[in-house]
Amino acid sequence: MRAARFHEYGGAESLVIEQAPDPHPGPGEIRVRVAAASVNPIDWKLRAGALRQLIPVELPAIPGRDGAGVVDEIGDGVQGVSIGDRVFGLGGVTGATAELFILSAWAHTPAAWNDEQAAGAGLASVTAMRGLKALGPLDGRTLLVEGAAGGVGSAAVEIAVAQGATAIGTASERNHEFLTALGAVPTTYGAGLAQRLSALAPRGVDLALDTAASGSLDDLVEITGDPKRVATVADHGGGQRLGTHVVNAENDATLLSAAAELGGQGRYTPRIEQAYPLERIADAHAHAERGRTRGKIVICI
Repeated sequence: MRAARFHEYGGAESLVIEQAPDPHPGPGEIRVRVAAASVNPIDWKLRAGALRQLIPVELPAIPGRDGAGVVDEIGDGVQGVSIGDRVFGLGGVTGATAELFILSAWAHTPAAWNDEQAAGAGLASVTAMRGLKALGPLDGRTLLVEGAAGGVGSAAVEIAVAQGATAIGTASERNHEFLTALGAVPTTYGAGLAQRLSALAPRGVDLALDTAASGSLDDLVEITGDPKRVATVADHGGGQRLGTHVVNAENDATLLSAAAELGGQGRYTPRIEQAYPLERIADAHAHAERGRTRGKIVICI
């Protein structure tokens, strides 16, 4: 199969397109012929070697943790999916930016989503939903999403609104129209946030979800009045220091199915900032490293 790989840790230019061995699913896994894969912060951090002590990878490695495609091989013990089904989901920490990818958690792709949208849904929706779940019931609550224009943040906004929350999202001013389209009340991040929120939410902010790791956790705890009303999916050190909920992404098929159900209802649509062909994966990684994305970056295989 054709795949993007890096043979040593380094910059985006270390990625090459070459032939790699075909993977095969083990028990409880499926293989997909990949239509598109997403680019997540963990992908370029692994490639750059920033996580080599925490998450060592065997080189050469294929970047990518989640993607979407058509099922073409099924492992032992798998039920509820057939060859030819369109699915999206998660595999290991590497492997997605290739013609073939092994999924250990998946859901059927809603007909309303194209391949790029499905590719952008896996890790983003699971991370967002786990962060929201940590905060408890959302119906009737006012939720602040810090970093609301990114892949996880934009998913969190739509999913929270679908669950009955009033969402306020922080982003740069250029993304405020985008947040409004998601269903959020937009505001800028940084100094003076508490004062801006007092005007936007006179009755106060009940809950906060940090997706940005921008150093705002102390402010979010003060704004909500309780560290247990705050969850972070991005600033684990700060969250542990303050006692907020600290959330990690997991390969959770139940959450993927819940995201797919919302997608089928038209209540959650993964937002794609840009799609790159496989041959331009280095450009996609460089784009992701610059940050401040509006939704997801995906690779079309």
